[in-house]
Amino acid sequence: MPTALRSPHRRPASGATAFRSRADEVYAQLKRDVAEFKLVPGDRFTENELCDRLGVSRTPVRQALVRLQQEGFVEVLFRSGWRVLPFDFDQFEQLYDLRMVLETTAAHRLCESDRRIDNALLDKLADIWLAPVDRRSTNAVQVAQWDEEFHCALVEAAGNAEMARVHRDVTERIRIIRRLDFTQQPRIEATYEEHGKILQAIRAHRGDQAAMLLRAHIETSQAEVRKITLHQVFLARNATGGAT
Repeated sequence: MPTALRSPHRRPASGATAFRSRADEVYAQLKRDVAEFKLVPGDRFTENELCDRLGVSRTPVRQALVRLQQEGFVEVLFRSGWRVLPFDFDQFEQLYDLRMVLETTAAHRLCESDRRIDNALLDKLADIWLAPVDRRSTNAVQVAQWDEEFHCALVEAAGNAEMARVHRDVTERIRIIRRLDFTQQPRIEATYEEHGKILQAIRAHRGDQAAMLLRAHIETSQAEVRKITLHQVFLARNATGGAT
């Protein structure tokens, strides 16, 4: 912690705490590298290479990698470093199924007659997704981020903190797949249209319609996941300059 920010009455953080904090930073950076195609399935690297690239010591790097290993992103190779694991499409299918349950449940709750909808939130989402065609973004990274925020906002607005927590975890775990989806311009255009209809149904308190539209929207994305190939991943890396 910089001296200027340290309270004179607070003891400095312990070494263990500092390592945990740095490990969290490394963990977050490596997950961004995966989401931004800087690390793709099959890539191999060593802990020393990460230490040099990120400018950190080996301990936080190892802690971050063990955490990513537990989450199924990487595996350790005997005497030859680490490898980014291939996509587990069966797991993605299950995560999309879970996402569908959470989001359709949230849609019904948002439309309950005795529930007050956060109109400021809906207005903010409408500014993005109900914008005229000539004002819509074509930036894949921006749209992917807005897409995540749209779905997370709906679940959080439903008022169940545990549902929102699980949904955020699912969102993180399918992030790379969603980013690939938005490398295709027709998918960006379809997302604008579908999000707009979902918002309109929620504003009108039509829970069944909103849930039906969300289900169809997620099922379409789920179907696109099944078409993904490793070749598409490398194309996305080249297109975004993700190769390191």
